[in-house]
Amino acid sequence: MIRRFSIWALVVVLVGAAAVILLWPRKAAHESDTPGRESALTTETKLEFQRLLGRWVRPDGGYILEIRSVDGMGRLDVAYLNPRPINVSRAEASMEGTATKVFVELRDEGYPGSTYTLVYDSRRDLLIGIYYQAQMGQKFEVVFVRAKTP
Repeated sequence: MIRRFSIWALVVVLVGAAAVILLWPRKAAHESDTPGRESALTTETKLEFQRLLGRWVRPDGGYILEIRSVDGMGRLDVAYLNPRPINVSRAEASMEGTATKVFVELRDEGYPGSTYTLVYDSRRDLLIGIYYQAQMGQKFEVVFVRAKTP
C-alpha cells in the first residue's frame, strides 16, 4: 500500500513539474512582450527610425505618405493622402537584419485593408516595396521619394 502510494505521489509530482516547466516560459514571454520590446530597441535603431520622418511622394500618382513621428516601440504616426486623407489603421517601423522596414495598413472607403510593405533604401533615400490593393486583390511595386522641403 505504501509502495503504491509512493508511485502515485511520484507521478503527481512529475506531472505537476512538467506542467510548470511547459507553462512558465509562455507566461513569462507574454508578460514581457510590451515592456521588453521598447527596451530591446537600441539607440541605433531609434535613430534609424528617425530617418523615416518626412513627407514621401509616389511619383507614379502623387500619393503622399507623411511620417510625422515614431515612438520607442516603432509605432508610426502617419498620414496618407490620395489627394484627400485616407484613414491609416496601423503603421509601424521594424528592423530585419540591417533593413529598416515600414508597414502601413489603410482602412477606409475603397481601402479595406490595403497595405504598404516598404524598405528604406538609405543610400538613395527611398522607400521601396509593395502596395497591396485589397479591394482588387492585386500587388504593385512602388517607390516613394522624399519630398523636397521648401
